[in-house]
Amino acid sequence: MIPRDLVKKLRKIEIHTARLANDQLAGGYHSVFKGRGMAFAEVRQYQAGDDVRFIDWNVSARMNDTYVKVFTEEREMTVMLVVDLSASERFGSVARPKVETVAEVAALLAFSAIKNNDRVGLILFTDRVETYVPPKKGKGHVMRVIAEILGAKPQGTGTDLRVALDLLGGVARRRSVAFLISDFIADDRYERSLRIAAAKHDLIPVQVTDPREEELPDIGLALLEDLESGVLVEVDTSDPRVRSAYATMIAKARAKREQTFRRLRLDHVTVRTNEGYVRPLIDLFRARQSRMKRYG
Repeated sequence: MIPRDLVKKLRKIEIHTARLANDQLAGGYHSVFKGRGMAFAEVRQYQAGDDVRFIDWNVSARMNDTYVKVFTEEREMTVMLVVDLSASERFGSVARPKVETVAEVAALLAFSAIKNNDRVGLILFTDRVETYVPPKKGKGHVMRVIAEILGAKPQGTGTDLRVALDLLGGVARRRSVAFLISDFIADDRYERSLRIAAAKHDLIPVQVTDPREEELPDIGLALLEDLESGVLVEVDTSDPRVRSAYATMIAKARAKREQTFRRLRLDHVTVRTNEGYVRPLIDLFRARQSRMKRYG
């Protein structure tokens, strides 16, 4: 039995993200995530402008006319949502925790996928794999995926992207589109697993971050807790040197992470909980589409 408050959240997310997927994202999704290739559909009579390379000479000889082969895209793909549910995802300074933004981003991508007749699977992880939902189609399945994210009670608190990426390599036999949705906090040992996964799949890191994780506010003495380790630290946030040191540390971590993504040629996007998440995803899709047109 799903708790009533979870049902309300699910319904709200369904209404909001399904509409966004239909109105704003699905077309861009279709254009930048291709299926497995082209499949033969039929032959028909040659028309002016048809590519002569597709003339079917055997059929043309039998019919005493010119016929061409017609191909359609094998559209069906598998989309894997690889979602971080470590304790830091429960943090939120702007009305709600990051995990709710994570769920909405995952829902938007999932609804875009099923609108294009693709299958959607889910891997939830912390410092271990928490849940694996095999890929399927349909709105009901998408609602199950969202419910798993919002209703999860993780056993782990830490972050280990390697275990999730290793499982992805084991369960997704064919090339898939995989969205790795995480805050990328407290784990920087994942480059090798990221490289292996990226060689097999179209892997797209999606960072979800809270503004207070990027900049300390000036609120005097504050007791800060690392949600993943439970460590408490007293910090004098009124000291500009402390705030500057924190900002420098965060900037270095971000630069290192983005350098890794660039080195592996991974498209990536950052979603902030105090801003809309649709525009960054649209910009990502447009950048991919522009590059595809440029390089063919």
